[in-house]
Amino acid sequence: ASQFSFSRLQGADPVLGVDMASTGEVGCLGDDSSEAVLKAMLSVGCRVPKKGILLSTGSAKQKTEMLDAAHRLHNHGFTIYATEGTQRFLSENGIPSIPAYWPSQPDRHPQALQLLHDKQVDLVVNLPKNFSSTELSNGYKVRRAAIDLNIPLLTNARLASAFIDAFTTMNVADLPIKSWDEY
Repeated sequence: ASQFSFSRLQGADPVLGVDMASTGEVGCLGDDSSEAVLKAMLSVGCRVPKKGILLSTGSAKQKTEMLDAAHRLHNHGFTIYATEGTQRFLSENGIPSIPAYWPSQPDRHPQALQLLHDKQVDLVVNLPKNFSSTELSNGYKVRRAAIDLNIPLLTNARLASAFIDAFTTMNVADLPIKSWDEY
């Protein structure tokens, strides 16, 4: 898992680009990939969510990639908040979610930013769909708020799915501590 200094980069958009280098890398061993991913994410300071997760899953391909993870979240009792397109997709696939509206929709409630400020969300999965000015502005505000409020933020569908799979199949308290030679 990579670790970035977004909290130190005031105002920077915390979405990863092709040329970005992390400020630290953590590799962990486990009996399976879920255990290794969970250990790595915890090692870079990512916390396992307890209640609410905000999903904004971008393109149709990204929505499809996140579908199994959304099912797992629902089956494990998490409250799923979703931006408009994601909420519609989840509903079409039998996954209940609560709509969360973008900053550009100030007359609609609940507002995604307010959910973050009210501590209703303790994990944000924000997968940018495109680079339109509205998409960038809305996504930036949510991503930046997550970083500024110290809420874990994932902007990669594969990593988000792997992390969700890990924390829904394993309990942190049950993670074994082993010596190198036990692997």
